[in-house]
Parts: sequence; C-alpha cells; structure tokens
Amino acid sequence: MSVPMTHNGCDIHVSFVAPAFNEADNLPRLVAEVAAAAEVIGQPWEFVIANDSSTDGSAEVLRELMARTPQLRVIEVRPRSGQSAALEAGLAAAQGQFIATMDADLQNDPAEIPRLLEMLVADECDMVNGWRKDRRDPLLRRITTKGGNFTRNFLTRESIRDSGCGLKVYRREVARKWKLFNGMHRYLPTLAKMNGFRVVEVPVHHRPRTAGKAKYGFWNRFFKVLRDAVAVRWMQNRNLAYKTTEWDRPAASPAGELDAAGKMSRTY
Repeated sequence: MSVPMTHNGCDIHVSFVAPAFNEADNLPRLVAEVAAAAEVIGQPWEFVIANDSSTDGSAEVLRELMARTPQLRVIEVRPRSGQSAALEAGLAAAQGQFIATMDADLQNDPAEIPRLLEMLVADECDMVNGWRKDRRDPLLRRITTKGGNFTRNFLTRESIRDSGCGLKVYRREVARKWKLFNGMHRYLPTLAKMNGFRVVEVPVHHRPRTAGKAKYGFWNRFFKVLRDAVAVRWMQNRNLAYKTTEWDRPAASPAGELDAAGKMSRTY
C-alpha cells in the first residue's frame, strides 16, 4: 500500500476528484455532499475540482466555495480540453492514498463512496468501478449508453457493465499508471486491468440530472466510443504484462565453486 502524501501539514487519506464544465448550479451541493461523505469516512481529505474552462460563472462559485471549504482545491484547465484531460489534471493533483472520482453533475451520489472505499481498505481489490444498474436518464440516452457498453466490451473482450460511470474509487498507484488520451476516461477499468490491478464492479445509486445540461449525446459519443475501443484493443494486443523479481545473492561455499544455480561463490 502506498504511503499517503501530505497537504497543509496532514496526511491525506482520500482525494475526491471531479472534472467540471459548466456545472455552476450543481457545485455548491456537490461540495456539501462530498464534505458529508468525508465526515462519514472520518479521515483527512481533500476535494480537487478540475474546472475545464467553464463559461457559466463556475469560477466565481468555486472561489466562494474555496473560501468556506479549506479542503477544496481548484485546478484550472486551459484551453477547454475535454473530460479526459480534466480528469487527468485532477488525478495528477490528487495527494491522497486513495482517490474517488465522480461527475460534477450530481448524478453520482458521493454518499456511496465510504462503502466503496471500505473494499479497498479491506484489500478486496485495487479499484472499484460503479455500475449504474438503474439508470435515471432519458430513454434515448439509456439506449445509446447500452449500445456503447456493448461495443466497448465486444471490441476489448471485456465484461464491464458500465465503464463510463464516473463514480470510481482506487488506490493512488492505480491512477499513477495511467496516461490518458482523449476519450480514455471511458476505459479506466480496462486500463487498470492491463496494468495488473484487481478491479471489481459494484452497483451504485444513480440520480436524474436536475441542473445544467448533459454534455454527451449519440452523435458526439457513439462513433468516438467505436474509434477508442479499436485503439484500446490495439493497446491490449501489444501490452507488456510481466513481473520482475531480483535474485537473492547466493550464500558463499567453502569450495569456491559454482553453486546449484551456476553462480560463482567466493573462496576463503
């Protein structure tokens, strides 16, 4: 298990991370719900919001929230670079031993995080991927999401039910192995498995969007999923998966001859 980093003079147990673009109306409630989840965990925490050059007044809202919440950190991403880039920026800034990610639209419920985090603390896995089993989205969005998940799993030989769910919890070293590309936020469980980490999928509560606008639809998502799935399949086929161990130094033998492993020992 990795050694926790420090921030403001204390060890950070868990870093909450959320990429955000034009979610000004959702941010106050998001910060409050994350703080409530952190109180349940009862360990030092931080909340990193990666603001992807929002244009709806999010910056002003975040400044007010920072003044009231010492644990809140804001990373500004410029120019606007998309969800994968904002997520990567937030993960790079996170200093916790464990990291919990979520979307900023409040459809993910931060109250789920303590339960998922316990699975990591108990060493049951290295990453927990949320599964929005009962989606609270419009019918067309549910259909296109199901088609996207099928395409991803078919092309990448996976069985993840909901790789696009923003609610995930993992050890810090899992995130440190990732180099994300545009669209790769939809393939994090597969990328973790490729690096030898243990991944489990757990049903989580999903809520309808009540403020702000959805950023993805069929036309700006399905064909990108298809392209990215082909890229991930290529990465899987060429992935270097191995472990290394260093040999113990052989014990010296009085005869000064090669031991059973063929190594020369010293003569006394």
